[in-house]
Amino acid sequence: MTNENKRNTQASEIVLVVAAHPDDEVLGCGGTIARHAENGDKVHVLILADGETSRQQAGEVSQRWACAERAASILGIRLHKMLGFPDNRLDEIALLEVVREIESAVSQLKPTVVYTHHGGDLNIDHQIACRAVMTACRPLPGSTVNAVYTFETVSSTEWAVPQLDHVFLPVRVVDISGTMQKKMAALHCYDSEMRSFPHARSYEVVEHLARVRGAQFGLPVAEAFGVLRQICR
Repeated sequence: MTNENKRNTQASEIVLVVAAHPDDEVLGCGGTIARHAENGDKVHVLILADGETSRQQAGEVSQRWACAERAASILGIRLHKMLGFPDNRLDEIALLEVVREIESAVSQLKPTVVYTHHGGDLNIDHQIACRAVMTACRPLPGSTVNAVYTFETVSSTEWAVPQLDHVFLPVRVVDISGTMQKKMAALHCYDSEMRSFPHARSYEVVEHLARVRGAQFGLPVAEAFGVLRQICR
């Protein structure tokens, strides 16, 4: 049986990506998102914060949303919602409020797989996103969520406080050889967010990280994930 036939016989996944800011979804798992879409899975992206209002020279939130829509189109998915919480101030919002928004998305979409930020990231919004997802996706009877995976985000994951409980441990990787070009094309939708090499948030570093993660597991290019929960039903 060919790989294509195997995919056709498998039930499609419903995927929810919970990202703190517009561009995190592409940086963290853009290639994996595109691969899910190509395999016929339904992929939804929920973005928590606006990504702009913490800056001294903040851009238009509507423009950032337009960037997210263009990126989603390239990856072959639809955006579910951008909640518009204040950028880099999710710790000022009651955690319950964030959890309820994610719970609403989970209830509506009934995802089987959820991706979100590594909980040890430097960025406070990333930390809150992870905590809120784990609460919203707690394994209650009847839950549809079989897996919760965390992704790394350049210029946040590797800049975290060097403590053992903050370390990103990649134990799951996805071969994105066939979707790396889509990831980079989607990332170019957020060109204003990117910096010149050797800044960690540069196109070169994103490409190098994909090669390193791939080589660590005998693949050309890959995205790596931590596993917070995985249920075999």
